[in-house]
Amino acid sequence: MLKGRLGLETARFPHADRHGLLWLERGELCVVDGCLHFVRGSDTLTPRADQVPHQTVSMILLGPGSSVTHDALRLLARHGTLMAAVGADGVRAYTAPPLMPDRSDVARRQAALWGNPRRRVSVARHMYALRLGEVLPHRDLDTLRGIEGSRVKIMYKLIADRHGIEWNGRHYDRADPTAADIPNQALNHAATAVQAAAAIAVQSLAALPPLGFIHEDSGQSFVLDIADLFRETVTLQIAFSTAKRMAGGAEETVDRLVRREAAQVFRKQQVIPSMIDKIKQVLRMEEIDGACDDRGT
Repeated sequence: MLKGRLGLETARFPHADRHGLLWLERGELCVVDGCLHFVRGSDTLTPRADQVPHQTVSMILLGPGSSVTHDALRLLARHGTLMAAVGADGVRAYTAPPLMPDRSDVARRQAALWGNPRRRVSVARHMYALRLGEVLPHRDLDTLRGIEGSRVKIMYKLIADRHGIEWNGRHYDRADPTAADIPNQALNHAATAVQAAAAIAVQSLAALPPLGFIHEDSGQSFVLDIADLFRETVTLQIAFSTAKRMAGGAEETVDRLVRREAAQVFRKQQVIPSMIDKIKQVLRMEEIDGACDDRGT
């Protein structure tokens, strides 16, 4: 009579009423009897199949050791559920099809702020205030970048000293990343991990990655903006904690140690949910919600 469970294959739940992100790894995302399932242990005698409530989830994060069938992608697309292929614990982001949310309010708000030069600078100043702990009077982005750059240098030194790491400045050779010292290598890997988390946060809200307020040239400019908001509290902590372990004689590679440290920090500090909140904060989404409430009363 009805395809799928209770005929819900044609139902549409708004993302505002869904439950956010669902993490899955080491299994196959597939369709069984019209419903989405995640099958674990397919190489054993007792595989386990869990039904996935895809209509009440905004985004599925598919981790290492996983595969997805064509039918599963079709079902996700039909119901507007996002899917991202990510690294262990979200420290890498590889792809995110399909991006078809049922609301465009975040993207429209971002585009409106970005397209207005005065408001664009206002958002950038807000971001700098979040990073530096104070609202600077300057309205020129180059001046703000210069002030932030000098303070970041001091921040690097302070956090390195706190971890007992010798710090000789930020050095990075794109042609030969391994030529840098261990702290700089750890910073490179930590920055990549945090940017992956920021990409997941941006994708989950269907925000526009190219429209950055501080970064401009990259196709992931807004992702870099959000990642930078967590430089002191997350990126540097991960990097210098790893560098300290390496100095203590750890035998694993810098990359592997950074991934493990990042995974722990992401879980403990709820980094991706915090990034989602920060995106809404810097775009001042509460102004839109308040305006909608006023029109409804």
